[in-house]
Amino acid sequence: MKKELLVASALVGSLGMAGIAEAATATFSGHSRAGVKGSDTDATTDSSYSAVESASFTVSLAETLDSGIKVSTGFDITDENDGSTDVSGLTFTFTDGSKLDLIEAGNAIGTHIVSVPSASGEQGVTGTTANSAPTGLTFANTSDAVGFEWHSAADFAGIAGLKAGLSAAFGDDGDSSATSTAENSYSVGLNYSTTAGDTTITVGGGFVVAEDSNGTTVNDRGNQVAAALTAATGNLTVGAGFGSGSYVDANSSTSYEVDNAEVVTAGAKYVSGDITFAVGYVDGSSKDAALGSNGANDDGYESIGASIDYAVISGITATVGYSDTDSQEENTQATANSGSAWYIGANVTF
Repeated sequence: MKKELLVASALVGSLGMAGIAEAATATFSGHSRAGVKGSDTDATTDSSYSAVESASFTVSLAETLDSGIKVSTGFDITDENDGSTDVSGLTFTFTDGSKLDLIEAGNAIGTHIVSVPSASGEQGVTGTTANSAPTGLTFANTSDAVGFEWHSAADFAGIAGLKAGLSAAFGDDGDSSATSTAENSYSVGLNYSTTAGDTTITVGGGFVVAEDSNGTTVNDRGNQVAAALTAATGNLTVGAGFGSGSYVDANSSTSYEVDNAEVVTAGAKYVSGDITFAVGYVDGSSKDAALGSNGANDDGYESIGASIDYAVISGITATVGYSDTDSQEENTQATANSGSAWYIGANVTF
């Protein structure tokens, strides 16, 4: 009988040794991305451009117990551009199709929200900023690594096309009066897909509530709801999403309380043979201040982008992308973070 410690044994060193007894099955994947990006900000400085080089290598480990339960984990091997490696937690996939993630499990809102089409590429204006306006739908998605996420099987509660999730995490980090990290967090997510004629409609989202561990000032580390919808007809996919709530943002060594945060996203994607055209739009706003205080002035972020991806051959994709961004901090335009940007490069996956 297979031992239930197969995965733990594999973590010690099973890569390339999957045929040896008591070793889990190992697979790997990754990418190498290279290109050039440039920007022309609204500040007085001249336009600039630079090289883009990044890579990832991910190892996945899995084995199925005699009971039929699949146990999986993994880890990343990264290069100097990525900063650090990341080890995955444990995932148990049960015979009814449901799953349970343990350790660094994430939140159900992030798993179940629908992905709205957006431009691909590495373009963007990235000067130093204290702008806390959200740029994505799950801006308050945070949790401690000690936690779990449960994923339902398909057709949850007997409803065709429905999936549900529940997550929670628990920590005790003991922050200073000026910093904040997630302590206890809870999240629920739903995702539902159906068809109407030739169109597939998918809607998903949820909410997340996270307490911080700051002992001096009581704050919500995150408190947010978000939802998104996509409609796919043939080769065309369109979508839109909305998120609202509050969170704590660490713009530097000091954390800031962010209130009245809202974001709207919209996008479309069209596939024509080996070419994919995509456009995306983001509009976010918020108010920020010191922990325990309410902000008086607005931060804002608005960006529109477009891209063309060309599948040169299996595993190699060439990308051309463009974006135009407007950033505001405390009701004043942040010229160093506003302007246009472009990207030309290729992505090789395996």
